[in-house]
Parts: sequence; C-alpha cells; structure tokens
Amino acid sequence: MSATLRATVYLLALTHHAPASHLSIVVVEMLYVTLTAGIYAGLQQRALRIRPRLLGNLIIVAAVPALAQLFDALTHRAIGAAVPMHAFLGVCLFAAVSALFHLHVMRNGVFLTGCHGRSLPEDFRRIPALLAGFLLKPFALSSRLARTAPFEASL
Repeated sequence: MSATLRATVYLLALTHHAPASHLSIVVVEMLYVTLTAGIYAGLQQRALRIRPRLLGNLIIVAAVPALAQLFDALTHRAIGAAVPMHAFLGVCLFAAVSALFHLHVMRNGVFLTGCHGRSLPEDFRRIPALLAGFLLKPFALSSRLARTAPFEASL
C-alpha cells in the first residue's frame, strides 16, 4: 500500500515532466518501498515502547521517516532516477502525514505485529473509524485547547 501511494505522489508531482522519466522514478520507488517498508514499520513499532513517550513519538514521526527519505533519495541517485526537488518535497510531506497516521493507528493497536497484533482483516475493519478520528483530531485538540485557555476580556 505504501509503495503504491508514494509512487502515486511522485506521479502527481511529475505531471509536468517528460513521461520517460516517470517510469524509472516510479519503479525505483515501488521496489525501494516494497523492500524496506517492513523494516521502517518495525523500527516505528519498537519506538512505541520508548519512554518518555514524546521521545518515542518523535522517533516514529520524524527520525524514522527522515532516515527512510534519506535512503530513498540515495537509492534514486544511485540508480540514476533523478527526482526533481518539488517531487521529493511532495513525498517528504506525504511521508510526514503518513507517519502521523501510522503513529495514530499503532497507538490504537492497529498494524502491529507479534503478540500485540491482530489479523490484517481486523486491522482493515478498524481503519475507517481510525481515519475519521485522525482527520478530526486537530479539531478536537483545538476545541480542547479553547476550553482550557484562560478567558481574557478585552475592553
């Protein structure tokens, strides 16, 4: 799933470039992500146990995606499938949002392996509700902050 989504982000970002360059970039992305996604997901799952929790969260949403993006860029460069900067930045933005969503679902017990994991069909059944919760989280957070902020009357 991740490889397909990331390749789609690259394709969208490359719509104004020569079609011949698209294929090599997309193929490299599909292969790289397919071969490495489990490694990075495993690193993120291990970071769930890190205390303080904020440090674990930072590793999940910043360190692991940054490491993945670094090796992704190096792979594209080594293969000769040059990625324009705007396409790379688009994929970095996608990776950041994806990492936040991954943190959200993992903290809710989805897409985990080992003794904490459930079946893949069960995980997929829970995704719509988790996606809705993820999309609504900024609104819930801002509402909570508005309720707890001290009221200042202005005259």
